[in-house]
Amino acid sequence: MAERFFVAYDEIPDGTQCHRKTYITTAFGGLVGAIGSAYSVVHNPADSRLEAVARIGRYTFTAAAVGAMFGLATCVSAQVREKPDDPLNYFIGGCAGGLTLGARAHNYGTAAAGCICMGTAASLFKIGKLEGWEFFATRKV
Repeated sequence: MAERFFVAYDEIPDGTQCHRKTYITTAFGGLVGAIGSAYSVVHNPADSRLEAVARIGRYTFTAAAVGAMFGLATCVSAQVREKPDDPLNYFIGGCAGGLTLGARAHNYGTAAAGCICMGTAASLFKIGKLEGWEFFATRKV
């Protein structure tokens, strides 16, 4: 399923159709947040149903917001800088996602660490895509 999101995201050239790219990254972030919140509720049961629903919403919407900020910042950066295939755009997008996570946590340290870690991971992802690295292994059956 994750591969479909990556394929849909890659079909759109960087720096174009920001609304579609942001929609894809928001949906992917929401999916990751929903999966994470399901694990959280299963492995650390809540005291009430209301608390469980609140935790699910908190994780899901936070991850969706991080995905939205990544998609929007990456696309706008590519448009403004007029360099669509530059890994720096992905670093900027990852940094924006990390800052969103830090703002949600109300913690400057989380924001700084999230900016550096997510920006580095995103730029490495773009470098790998430009150099032809395989993110998903091909089936040999």
